[in-house]
Amino acid sequence: MLQTRKEIVFVTMAGIFITSAIVAELISCKTVDFGLYPVIAGIAPWPVVFLLTDVMNEYFGKQAVRRLSWITCGLIAFCFLIVYLAVELPTAEGSYVSDKEFRKVFGGSLPIMIGSIVAFMLSQLIDVYLFSFFSKLTNGKMIWLRSTGSTVISQLVDSYTVLIIGFLIPGVFTIEQVLIFGITGYFTKLVIAVTLTPFIYLMHYLAKGLLGEKPTAEG
Repeated sequence: MLQTRKEIVFVTMAGIFITSAIVAELISCKTVDFGLYPVIAGIAPWPVVFLLTDVMNEYFGKQAVRRLSWITCGLIAFCFLIVYLAVELPTAEGSYVSDKEFRKVFGGSLPIMIGSIVAFMLSQLIDVYLFSFFSKLTNGKMIWLRSTGSTVISQLVDSYTVLIIGFLIPGVFTIEQVLIFGITGYFTKLVIAVTLTPFIYLMHYLAKGLLGEKPTAEG
């Protein structure tokens, strides 16, 4: 049973964090016309993950975020299992969605989920480490630097890891497409990271008001 406001805030943030990560995996099989260039739809929920990673790292510590990352990976794997079973189960005659349609959408998500699990863990561990590094380097000041700086490096690893495992190896994308989607996806994430800077300060302000305490020294 939750006892404190801090526990309630953590569970709420963790729930949104996990939901955003899982939804990102499920919708990544769709390519979106972003106007100037195409991007993978799975990028859409990641701004939420960016925000929560930084704020939770600050207020709950890197160990808590690292544990949450491992739990999220486990739940993505659990989601992978459920989707796999749903794809393999026989489709009833007269089903609104045909077996071919269902398999094309959700079957395509399976290798993406495998790549995403690997990419997610690598990027999250790098992000948490760099966030802590920049925080110590700036003595807890310059939130924009530790937030954006950690994202710049971690998301470069994330972008290409998921593309190589989820799209290149299964033969969905060519090397040229991987390079293009990697660059466009990474650039989009950088733009999002910079754009989110005011919201990061807002989240810190709201978190401090809700928790009623200073950020943990560990973050």
